[in-house]
Amino acid sequence: MKTVIVYSGGLDSTVLLYHLLATGDSVSTLAVNYGQRHSKELKQAKAITSKLGIEHREVDLTSINQLLGGSSLTDSSISIPQGHYEEDNMKSTVVPNRNMILLSLATGWAVSKKAECVSYAAHSGDHAIYPDCRNEFAEALDKAIRLADWQEVYLNRPFVDLTKADIVKLGSELNVPFEQTWSCYEGQDVHCGRCGTCIERREAFHLAGVEDPTEYRADAPTLEVMISNDWRLN
Repeated sequence: MKTVIVYSGGLDSTVLLYHLLATGDSVSTLAVNYGQRHSKELKQAKAITSKLGIEHREVDLTSINQLLGGSSLTDSSISIPQGHYEEDNMKSTVVPNRNMILLSLATGWAVSKKAECVSYAAHSGDHAIYPDCRNEFAEALDKAIRLADWQEVYLNRPFVDLTKADIVKLGSELNVPFEQTWSCYEGQDVHCGRCGTCIERREAFHLAGVEDPTEYRADAPTLEVMISNDWRLN
């Protein structure tokens, strides 16, 4: 199978990359700079794919940032929320229509490459907060993608029924270099350990029973403190 992955350099999409390579797929990766708050994950995506010898493209769409307001990931004047993704304030991390934009670009490249599908790493934990990770959205977009060209391309989402902890377990089995992936919204030298995606990352390793190799800031809360503050982890 020939596939184009929407690739961020994050934990989920890196496990997806290793998973598809392990199944024998011919993989190309696409990263998009849409004017997000920082470019740490883009640098990690380039480094990981370079080491694997994977065809990787990074598209510069920074000018669309002005169209994607209202998100703390595209507007530096909006503070990055801390805590668990189940908290209502985490909705500020939603980037309007992001997955449709990214998957549309990946579809165009897949058609030109004569690839059979485009893949992305949406998982079951994404559904509650991100509307463009819901099954209904993905099913509708899959139908549209199949009609986008005379050469049919479909949407592949193998992690849709997995939890983040399941993905960590799979990544551990595939020897994914978790320490090279980037999740944190803050974009500093190391992961902050407090933002929604850091909490989700730490929770996933904890629940999976896999050692977390991520370097977090020295002032990041301990797992015990996170649990006592109801930042889930159980």
